[in-house]
Order: sequence, then structure tokens, then C-alpha cells
Amino acid sequence: MTAHAGADTPAHPDRPWTVHYTPGTTHDLDYGTTTLIDQFDAAVTAHADRPATEFFGRLTSYSDLGRRVRRAAEGLRRLGVRPGDRVAVLLPNCPQGVAVFYAALRIGAIVVEHNPLYTADELEGPFTDHGAKVVVTWNVVADVVRDLADRPGTRIEHVLAVDLLDAFPTAKRLALRHLPVPALRASRAKLSRSAPGTLDWGELETGPELDFSHPRPAAEDAALILYTSGTTGTPKGAVLTHANLVANATQGRAWVPGLEPGRERFLATLPMFHAYGVTMCVVFGIAQGARLQLVPTPDMDLVMPIFAKNLPTFIPAVPPIYTRILEESAKRKISLQGVRFSFSGAMSLPADLIEKWEAATGGLLVEGYGMTETSPIIVGNPMSTARRAGAIGVPFPDTDIRIADQDDPSEDVPGGEPGELLVKGPQVFRGYWGNEEATAATFHDGWLRTGDVVVQDPDGFLRVVDRIKEMIVTGGFNVYPSEVEAVLRTAPDIADCAVVGRPAGDGGEQVVAAVVLEPGATLDVNAVRAHCRASLTGYKVPREFIEVDDLARNPMGKVLRKKVAEQITA
Repeated sequence: MTAHAGADTPAHPDRPWTVHYTPGTTHDLDYGTTTLIDQFDAAVTAHADRPATEFFGRLTSYSDLGRRVRRAAEGLRRLGVRPGDRVAVLLPNCPQGVAVFYAALRIGAIVVEHNPLYTADELEGPFTDHGAKVVVTWNVVADVVRDLADRPGTRIEHVLAVDLLDAFPTAKRLALRHLPVPALRASRAKLSRSAPGTLDWGELETGPELDFSHPRPAAEDAALILYTSGTTGTPKGAVLTHANLVANATQGRAWVPGLEPGRERFLATLPMFHAYGVTMCVVFGIAQGARLQLVPTPDMDLVMPIFAKNLPTFIPAVPPIYTRILEESAKRKISLQGVRFSFSGAMSLPADLIEKWEAATGGLLVEGYGMTETSPIIVGNPMSTARRAGAIGVPFPDTDIRIADQDDPSEDVPGGEPGELLVKGPQVFRGYWGNEEATAATFHDGWLRTGDVVVQDPDGFLRVVDRIKEMIVTGGFNVYPSEVEAVLRTAPDIADCAVVGRPAGDGGEQVVAAVVLEPGATLDVNAVRAHCRASLTGYKVPREFIEVDDLARNPMGKVLRKKVAEQITA
């Protein structure tokens, strides 16, 4: 059965939001038993001579990437990696990162992606948990992995070091390695370092190929572990299967009917150690036979040359990246016209940013919503002019939702009232690695509890009110930080802000705002408070405004309110 936007009645009465779907978006998708390896092999066959990756100007074809994956898979097998084993990866976005991802999956292993800039202390808990024996790491941070290997709780046996310079165009690689120019030496130190005591990843990519008859993974096999705080605060390994990730890519393909297989260029600034990055930049891109324009860090000096030479056609990103691209393209007089589809997630997307981006590109910028445990997309705005600023959109195909009472998830809230978003769908994970207790706490009667408070408009669009665990209770009333922050950001001289709760003597909390000022501005507390009072009930207005130079953020640029709370109370 198929549902199209503009239909008089929804194809699924229990999913009334399908009337908002973009024409061409289908429902009841066929996911079959496809694995990530099946998707990869299909792309290599169909688009053999087209570029699979672009990295500092160097192009790698799908056929070449396929050979590298088969060789790396054989190299991992010879190191003793078996089906179900975990292979840990600590890399910035680079062609080698794509190769190790699919090579490990080809032999049935489970990839565990980590932030390569984490410290050994930050990584020790996850490594003790997943027990990876083989680690593929950026040579710049190999000493961190060696430190980990010496800690009693970890089981690391082999460390493979990746040299990013190996993936550079020949001229750039030779210049960085051999020319005695101080500026080049400084650049080289940031990109590559000696990594004694490690194996060379490059030797795996140039060795013998895996035998074609080697057993392949099944759709229900675990493919990826990503560590997340989930809804309970303590980092846990979310296990995503091949079926989960293929489903989300399939749903994404249905969501963007205008994509042309083999002809798209995906800008990959989002890191592969984040669910949003690995799915929307890599898995989705490979499934479309797209060119992955890999950027190791979202530095505009790396991003802008891509726009100048090979304009991306599809961009998954976060609002700060869109803002920086707009600013830098204007400064450098680089046209953005031709970026057709852009998807934003991880944080609220301001309406004025949508307007500016769409004017500059002639394309669409829509907001979506998801979480690591859902591979990650659950909800999205239609990829059409029907997208609604301020809303996260409507559920993806084959995704069901409930809006439940926060204290009793067995009960739904009345229409239009805030409640916790619960979800079911083929992209929903199966549980946390080795943690049955946390898995059980995350589900209620088969529904995944997102931990987010939402309101559903009468026509089906959803708006996030806030995270349940970040809700502030003051004077017996609930205050949702996002609501207060949205008002504060419109105040004169306020560049950014974060609202948190500070414990009060009555057992409740006081509303406190950390604010970042525009350059050259001074904080006028009375004026800001008056601005808030014009839009907010008295108990929601912050009791205190604290000026800070910057706000604590995660690698995606999302503000970490817990860290901000610590920052302003230290």
C-alpha cells in the first residue's frame, strides 16, 4: 500500500500523518533480508567506475574501494577476527574509515565506533565493556590506544594505525612528507605521527583479497555498537543490526524521492562515531551509490574548497555547520546554488536559518529527529515545501509512535498535551551490549522510550518540548529548558544560551541561564529579564543570568546542559 502527500485520507488510519508525505514517498517498504554488505556490493557493481569517496581532492572509485574492503577483510581475518568479534575504530572521517567499516562487517564482525579525540580515561569503560581485541586507530592518537591496552580491564591484542596522508592526492602527500616548509611541517603533525608498536593499516588494504566463499553476515546480525547515555545517563553500548541500519537507509531513500542513484554528492562532515553521521553520510550514501565527500573535521578551510569545485547535492548536518557554511560562502563569494537536499538534526533548527539556507541554495532544508537507539532517524519534516519550521516533522515510513504519560507510559496523554515519545519501527535497536537491565528499562511493552517530551499538533506534526531528565521543577511547576532558551535567543545581545536547574532549599530548583553575548556586548540583566517576561510565565523566567565565554558541547555541537550546570556552579 502506498501513501502520498495531499491524499484526502491516509492510507493507514492508524498513521494519519501519512497524508503529509512528499509525493513519491512510499509506505509499507520492502526491507527484505538485505545486509549492509549486500548494499555495499550492489553499489560496487552498479557504480564501479564512479567515485565512492572524495578526500582532499583525491577520488576513489567504487571498484577500488571494493578491492580495498576485500583485502582489509582478509587482513582482519588473518589477525583472528571472527564473526561476532568487536573491531574498535577511532578515526576521523577518511576513506580508510569507510574501508574498515565494511571490511569488518564482511567477515561478520561488529564495528564499535569511538571518538578519536577521547582520552584513555573516557574510553576505558566502553573498551572494558565491549572487549574488542583489534583496534583500528588514527596514528595521531595511537598512544592513547596503547595506554588503553595496558589497562587490566581491556583485551586489546592488535593495534592497526591509519595514516591519513596515505589517502591524500600524491602531490599533497609528497609535499607534506618531504618539503622542509615550517607551515607544512605543522600541518603534517596535525594529520600524521609516528606510531611505534602498531601494525600498518595500509598493508591490509594492499594484501590478498578475502575468498568470495567466506560466510556472509545475516540481516539480524549485530553490525554496529555506539556508546550513548541513552535515557538513563550512564554510557551504554547500543547494538544496531544490519537490518536496523538498512531499514533507516531505506526509509531515508523513500523520504527523498528526488535522489538520483550514482549521481549524488554527499557532504560528510558528521563523524562516523555518531549515529547520525554513520547512517546519513555513509550507509545512506553508499546505498545510493553517491560520492562521499569526506571531511575529517568541519573546518571551513576544508569544507569550502569542496563547494568551490564539486558542489554537494545532499547535506546532512547540524545547525551550526549550516550557519558557518552560509557565512564562509558569503565571505569567499562561493555560490551554494545547486545544493538540493539538506537535513538537519541533533538540535533545534531556527526558522531564520531555514529561510537563509533555502534562499542561498535554491534547495530544501528540513529538520528531523532521532536517537542512537533508532539508527537514528524516527521523525522528519517532509522533503518539500510542506516542511514546518519549529517542528521535527512526522514519523518515518513504517514507524509508529505513542505520546505517553511521563510517569505511566501505559497511558497516552490527551491530544495536544506534552508527553513522552514512544516508538516502534524496523530501525529500533535490539538492546544494549551485555546490559539486560538497561535494555528492559528503555522499553515499555515493546515500545522504545525516547526520554523526550513532545507535543503533537492536531494535523500530526511533532514538536520537542524537552528531555524528561532535563526538565526543571520550580515551585511545583515544570519548566522545559528549550522553551526558555528559544525566548532568550531572541533577546538583544544574546548569541547563545543554555538553561539549567539549580537546586533550591525547598527541594525544587531555580531556573538559571548561562548566556554567551554577541561580540562587544555587555549583559543588561534587567533588559534580558524584561524580554523573557514578555513571552514567559513568571516562574519560567530565569532567576539568574550568568555570562560565559562559551557553552559545553558534544562533538556534534549540541549543548550539554549537565556540563553547563557544572560550569556555572564551579
